[in-house]
Amino acid sequence: MVSFRREKYIPAGGPDGGDGGNGGNVFIVGNSSVGDLVLVERRRKLMATAGAQGGRWRKNGKKGGDLSILVPLGTVVYIKGENGECKLLDEIRAPEQRVLVAKGGKGGLGNARFATAINQAPRVAGTGDPGEEHRVILELKSVTDMCIIGYPNSGKSFLLSTISGARPMVADYPFTTRQPVLGVIRGNRRDFVIAEIPALVEGAYAGRGLGSEFLRHVERTRLLVFLLDGTSSTISSDFSKLNEELSRYKADLCLKQRIIAINKLDIPQVKSRLLEMRRALNFAKSPVFPISAVTGEGMLEFIGRAIEIVEKVNQEEKIGLSPEVAVFHPRPKR
Repeated sequence: MVSFRREKYIPAGGPDGGDGGNGGNVFIVGNSSVGDLVLVERRRKLMATAGAQGGRWRKNGKKGGDLSILVPLGTVVYIKGENGECKLLDEIRAPEQRVLVAKGGKGGLGNARFATAINQAPRVAGTGDPGEEHRVILELKSVTDMCIIGYPNSGKSFLLSTISGARPMVADYPFTTRQPVLGVIRGNRRDFVIAEIPALVEGAYAGRGLGSEFLRHVERTRLLVFLLDGTSSTISSDFSKLNEELSRYKADLCLKQRIIAINKLDIPQVKSRLLEMRRALNFAKSPVFPISAVTGEGMLEFIGRAIEIVEKVNQEEKIGLSPEVAVFHPRPKR
């Protein structure tokens, strides 16, 4: 601000314009209660509050308020450059994790800052620096404990509704699930988040069907649940093809813990072929559980084993993420 002190009995008060306030920053903050990016999907422009103007008597303007954009855990933040290239900025992994995406501008200086012995009555003030402006791309990779994958009509949605409080669309035609659905399994010590992604088809890793759009949600899960249709005559081939789709999408997915569930045990033909199907899946080297999402047969053993594997993986992750503590060992005195 450009201002001069004018008070009674104080002649030649001099410049007293204050500085402008700095602009607010824009942060992306992780929040475990947010499940998707709907809150920011339709808002094309997000802006922090600008700093207030300086005042008389050398009063500085108020700093602009920061803007916190709440996103779910597993959100990957990219900054898009002028040439169209996307640069990875950070990934939201923990609650309350803050990522600075745009820094606020610096407030201008009032005319009191420009007073010198030669120029004792400056009539100029600084305009300040503009804040940063970026094009940000947010990609959600859901962080879940378990993820159900399988072919169309294998019973994924019905299984999810049976073991959790989720209410996905269930119908007798393929591709009823068109987006990932999350559910919660109530445990003794904590709750477990389980997800169902749309059915995979051959070539999903390359963009066929709905697989390529939602396979990224498998990257952040701790346990892969392969749900196979017990009425299929090529059950070993079904598992191999599902595994191949995952490995072609990302090779690291083959290293994740996995469990196999053979659904539709309530059908007599399936129950009579259990021994045959178990032998056919021996090459997978993964636990195999025959279940029926309709009658609940085998569900307790299946869920118990799945929770046990998730807890083990969770403990291994905590050990791997624990920070190294530097210990100073002084030399002994002679």
